[in-house]
Amino acid sequence: MSHDHHDERPRLTPEQIADALNPPAGRNGGDLVVETLQGLGATTVFGLPGQHALGMFDALRRSSLTYIGLRVENNAGFAADAYGRITGEVAPLLLSTGPGALTSLAALQEAAAASAPVLAISSQIPTAGLGGGRHGYLHELRDQKASFRDVVKSVHTVRTASQIPSAIAAAWESALTAPHGPVWIEIPQDVLLAETTVPVVSAMDATPRELYARPELTAVAADLLSKAERPAIIAGGGVVRSDASGKLLALAEKLDAPVVTTFGGKGAFPWEHPLSLQSWLEDRYTTDFLESADVLLVIGSGLGELSSNYHTFAPRGRVIQIEADAGKLESNHPALGIHADAREALADLLEAVDRREDPSAPERVRTVLEAVRERIAAQELTLEQRLIASVREALPDASPSFWDMTILAYWAWSAFDARHPNTMHSAQGAGGLGYGFPAALGAAAADRTRPVLAVSGDGGAMYSIAELATARQYDLPVTWLIVDDGGYGILREYMTGAFGEATATELTRPDFVALAESFGVPAIRTTPESLTADLAASLAAPGASVVVLPALLRMFEPTHL
Repeated sequence: MSHDHHDERPRLTPEQIADALNPPAGRNGGDLVVETLQGLGATTVFGLPGQHALGMFDALRRSSLTYIGLRVENNAGFAADAYGRITGEVAPLLLSTGPGALTSLAALQEAAAASAPVLAISSQIPTAGLGGGRHGYLHELRDQKASFRDVVKSVHTVRTASQIPSAIAAAWESALTAPHGPVWIEIPQDVLLAETTVPVVSAMDATPRELYARPELTAVAADLLSKAERPAIIAGGGVVRSDASGKLLALAEKLDAPVVTTFGGKGAFPWEHPLSLQSWLEDRYTTDFLESADVLLVIGSGLGELSSNYHTFAPRGRVIQIEADAGKLESNHPALGIHADAREALADLLEAVDRREDPSAPERVRTVLEAVRERIAAQELTLEQRLIASVREALPDASPSFWDMTILAYWAWSAFDARHPNTMHSAQGAGGLGYGFPAALGAAAADRTRPVLAVSGDGGAMYSIAELATARQYDLPVTWLIVDDGGYGILREYMTGAFGEATATELTRPDFVALAESFGVPAIRTTPESLTADLAASLAAPGASVVVLPALLRMFEPTHL
């Protein structure tokens, strides 16, 4: 038996040994938290303090970590989610016990659905209260982690200071193992506050396991694709998360296979490429085309509700599904299921497939896109199409955009050209309101060199108004476009369509321009005619800004009914 792997153990320098033997005085469990995060490579943390968590927050003072404090825990979760998506790195989220922790749940559900690596570290009631007894501590829950177990990838409870570094390292590895996702750690108040003689945390390793495709499955998939007459590819969020867009492009070109991206996979394939079917998934022409493929390669998508045109999609050919989340394999359609990270699996396929020439592929793609265009044109939705074009024109190509659940976003899923991979993000994984603006703040914290766009409706904007203070406090370069139609516009449409009239969808709302200005954030009211210029000017100006567009938008007709 070989023991060579022991040579990989981290070694201490003489100085580090001296430090370990004489740890500085006055350190507590909170210091172990921040030292471990620093040792693992974290640079920025998000969160909101609370009574039980003060030991952790006090320790930030003695660390090199950058802290971005939001005003609502759910918004802090959305910011961490976006930071994780943009950087591909773990985004620590520091929370308090009970109400503080629970308020983050909807954001963690979105992170789970979108595979964003968020490391939530919450405090807990003192150790003596753990175990479900009813002691009456402030914030007490019978079993706090039970509330998170259904939402996150893994849960970890710490009971002593010496458990802190290992618990954080295990959670970190879990968050970054494909599929990425949120994880949960809880640490009791007394453990965070108690002085510790545990040496300063130095070398930490939490390298995620690589998830490779099994070679016999790659061989079968390559054979099917090489011999296919009409192959097609559906590229999902897994392609974006694993940074596999280059591999996808090479494979599509080697096979002459048309590619459609899901709404979570926006930007995974070049929009104007001759093989690009773009992302018109809620369209019968696209659905028909994908159904007619004799071999359909699905990468990093579970073919859920939106990706399957509301489960009306019924493929007639062989399906090959590459998916890092084992629970999604064949969950909606029988397939050759390959449990693997998209990037690794595409690299293997690229080597294994034979080149396939199909001069007719671009023409077939053009035919589908023209049919889609004619269908939309017949509905005379010129305002909506113009607004999408205006946003695209105003937004620099490399700037990320974050879209709330609002009608303009529903258009953008299908119609917006995300010119770079990993630049267009929305809350379509879990579908909660309030994502756009706090997520944009998280992305801006990750990279302050380029402006970030947030798009909300007036209903979703009301979830995030408090974060105007955060944008101002940290001077984050985010422009927030609020499309104000006086209510929950998409629900108004759904209800009117289903019941003839809408209930509970009309909203009294503030003067958003005056409200933004009261936070010290410059704001402007725009029109469809001046949107391009106003948005471009706001994005070019330093710091945060708000652009309010009063407009009543309509959705294009669905094709799944």
